[in-house]
This record gives sequence, C-alpha cells and structure tokens, in this order.
Amino acid sequence: MSESHVWDAVDTYFTDRLAPDDEALAAALRDSDAAGLPHINVAGNQGKLLQLLAQIQGARHILEIGTLGGYSTIWLARALPGDGRLISLEYEPRHAEVAVRNIARAGLDRLVEVRVGPALESLPQLADENPPPFDLVFIDADKVNNPHYVDWAVRLTRTGSLIVLDNVVRGGRVVDAGSSAPDVRGTRAAIDLIAEHPRLSGTAIQTVGLKGYDGFALARVV
Repeated sequence: MSESHVWDAVDTYFTDRLAPDDEALAAALRDSDAAGLPHINVAGNQGKLLQLLAQIQGARHILEIGTLGGYSTIWLARALPGDGRLISLEYEPRHAEVAVRNIARAGLDRLVEVRVGPALESLPQLADENPPPFDLVFIDADKVNNPHYVDWAVRLTRTGSLIVLDNVVRGGRVVDAGSSAPDVRGTRAAIDLIAEHPRLSGTAIQTVGLKGYDGFALARVV
C-alpha cells in the first residue's frame, strides 16, 4: 500500500470511529458537490477537532473567515450554546447560497449568520458594530491575505481567545523562502506575524490524510 493510501485509510478509520458525518453533514457535502463547489472543505476529523476546540474554549462567539459550503460552519456552530453566535464571511455569493441552505437544514440558522463579500471589507464593517469579542476565529480563506486575517482576528478577540489558521503547510512549499506563489508568501507572512506579535503565542502542526499533506497553525491571544 502506498504512503498516501495509508494516510487515507488511517484518516477514514479515525473519522468513521470518532467523527462520522450525520445526515446534515453528509447532505452539506453532497449539495456542495452538486453545486460545483471546490473540494477544499475540511475533513470530518478536522471538523470534529474544530468543534472540540470551540467546546474547550467554552466559545459563545465564533468568527469564521471562509464559509465555502458551510461544512466546517456546522461543526463549529454545534459547539455553541443556545444563545451563541457564529458569523461566517464568504467571498463567493454562490458558495454562500449553498452554505445558508446547508446550515438551515442542520437547524443552526438561528445561531449562524453568513455575510457575503470580500472579507477585508466585511471585517472593518464588523468591527464598527462593536461585537462581543470572539472566543475562536477559524481562518480558511484566500491564503494571500492570511496576515491581514490574523491581524483582524487579534483586533476582534480578547485575551484567551483562540485563532486557527488552516492550510499552512501547502504540501511542504511553506519552507521555500524564495517562493513567489501568493499562497506561500501569504502563509509565511502570517506565520511571521504570529511569531512576532506581542499578543500571540502560537505553534503549527503538519498533517497528512484525506486532504493530502498540509497542516494548521494555532495561536492564543495573550
């Protein structure tokens, strides 16, 4: 069995045993696929990790940057109490339409608001509303703007909040300091920001599995 097949088999085993999709999650994936959305949603075991992190945080307010079809949104929203709130920012109106339907079918529309438009326009508007600090921010959008998203995440959180930055390994390309690829440059700039920011303490983890070779960064606001 090839290495990648082993990764897939292990991921499938863990997901089937510990984070199986229920009907709402499976339907979200089916509808996203039927609508032609890219297959870049988190894996099921990664979705469960996000849910656990939100629960460990005791999160009442969650911000997600990058909704896609709402699969990760459902995992995160299920960690919220009945009076919690999740705001998810999505650039593509077509993706947002699919996500809104998926979230409603999961019975979470009273907790979740999907806002459409460039996140770097939505974030200042959100800040102007003076919302309660977000307890957890999940960033999974265009990688070139990762440092800007991390910066906004710090502004919109509090001491003790958690920031999760997805897809930071880029198949190993993140180590190429001379890369001109926008996703690599944006990711490296975000890692540098986490490393140097006086209010962040972070780390990054490599992962393998159904989503290939990648990883995520975690940062706590201090």
